[in-house]
Amino acid sequence: MPTDLPNLLTISRIAAIPVLVAFAAIGAPWADMAACLVFSVAGVTDYFDGKIARDRGVTSSFGRMLDPIADKLLVGAALMLLVGLDRLSHAALYPAIVIMLREIMVSGLREYLAELRVGLPVTRLAKWKTGFQMGALGTLLAGDTGASTIGLRFLPVSMIGEAGLWVAAALTLVTGWDYLQAGLRHAGQQDARPRPPRAGTPAARP
Repeated sequence: MPTDLPNLLTISRIAAIPVLVAFAAIGAPWADMAACLVFSVAGVTDYFDGKIARDRGVTSSFGRMLDPIADKLLVGAALMLLVGLDRLSHAALYPAIVIMLREIMVSGLREYLAELRVGLPVTRLAKWKTGFQMGALGTLLAGDTGASTIGLRFLPVSMIGEAGLWVAAALTLVTGWDYLQAGLRHAGQQDARPRPPRAGTPAARP
């Protein structure tokens, strides 16, 4: 049910997006830190909604549908904010593009494989990718200005965030290739199956 705790946590990630956008748009150091906190808390719910659902045995079709959508909306919003507000260096645009394209590709693969009743399991490496990705985006949303509000002015926070984004992009390429191979394999199996004759076409004689 949508009112189960795991589903409410998933919905909270979507609800956090306008709050994240509002804080990031303010542009003040305290607002940058607030945007980081909102994003970080929303990202943590991605771990707890799945764990609670498994521990309590309350997995649902609604949750399976909405969970990956919420993740991609949150990541996409953060990336667009960072790019639109000029919070990324030119070099960091490349890993951002890789991450965004991978999210679109995996969504398309999941949609195709759903028609075949085939799921794409989340690998351990994909979980590492998510961890680096969420950590990097949260760090970049805070930036050097946000970090200064909690006494971390001496740290190159933006540089650390961009380094994490590059690591996430590298893991994204590896996991994206694994998912693509799985999709191509199932597509090949479907193409290799004999197709029934069309209506009105005489069957082949033995």
